[in-house]
Amino acid sequence: MVRGVVEPGFEAVRDVLDDVVTASPGTGSSVAVWHDGRWVVDLWGGWADAARTRAWAADSIVMPYSVTKPFAATCVLRLVDAGLVDLDQPMATYWPGLRAPATVRQVLAHTAGVALLERPAPTEAFYDWDRMCALVADQEPLWPPGEGVGESALLYGHLLGELVRRTDGRSLGRFLRDEVCGPHGLDFHVGLGDDELPRAVDLTGFDAAFRAGVAAGDRLMGRALANPPGALDPAVVNGDAWRRAEVPAVNGHGTARSVAGLYVALRHGGLLSDPTLEQMLTPTGVGTDRVVGSEASWGLGVGLDADGWGMGGTGGSFGWWSEVGGYAIGFVTGHVAGHDRGDRVENAVRGVLGLEPV
Repeated sequence: MVRGVVEPGFEAVRDVLDDVVTASPGTGSSVAVWHDGRWVVDLWGGWADAARTRAWAADSIVMPYSVTKPFAATCVLRLVDAGLVDLDQPMATYWPGLRAPATVRQVLAHTAGVALLERPAPTEAFYDWDRMCALVADQEPLWPPGEGVGESALLYGHLLGELVRRTDGRSLGRFLRDEVCGPHGLDFHVGLGDDELPRAVDLTGFDAAFRAGVAAGDRLMGRALANPPGALDPAVVNGDAWRRAEVPAVNGHGTARSVAGLYVALRHGGLLSDPTLEQMLTPTGVGTDRVVGSEASWGLGVGLDADGWGMGGTGGSFGWWSEVGGYAIGFVTGHVAGHDRGDRVENAVRGVLGLEPV
């Protein structure tokens, strides 16, 4: 059963989410929508644990994979606004020893070529920030920076997080809490503490078909997510060690409202200066994404298209700002599958607003 609030006129969104939650063989989902200066949808439903004994609550938080990346990028762009980071300086200016001769802008826009680790690493590397950063620093780019596009699926957060640590002194998770999420009331975290762990939703649905879909074709995504191993293993991602660690490319945990709220804070909340937000939303990494396998238009930490900007994650979660519709939406799900469920939910919103479906 779906719970929460919905403004009059948006009842169709509740109906669609109810269908999605009812059909889920695992854990549930949540959606939040901001439009015309207010929250018009804030709904959740289904189970929060794999055993289906704990209901999804208003404050349940879930890992939405790459939906985390714009949060990480925003931390770096806050440092750009503070004058501590220059987008067009080489990363090595701030991180001596990083092999890739990429600029900060190229890392943010997924054109740096540091898309995966070639040296095998154990799962335990995820739990040791310095060890992971040493592996990332030693990785040669797969293509000359700026000459190709490819999402840095697992390494993006370490590239940006070490930049934050070396220029600010705080970890990315702490910086995110202090400078982004805390001031803007966003219940989103990288590196869970004792207070957050009991609220975390289990991820379910990691069957053979899902795994095969992630690694399908000749793209690099399968390799990118396989080293270190564990990012698609429920025994890993549902464990306390993973949830406590900072893997800021993928392991943020938050509510749907916090995901949508990031876009509200960026577009209307003054989270970034206007010039820096303009840089964020300028197409920078454009072409066939060698990791994802489709055409991409990357800004600095977000994907761009004719409707707006945002980010989707492996498993079906997404966050988005629609310039056409003037709304922010966050859809997060505990049961990993395709993006058709989120599309259905968003299209219910768009139907209410008289917009063409996505």
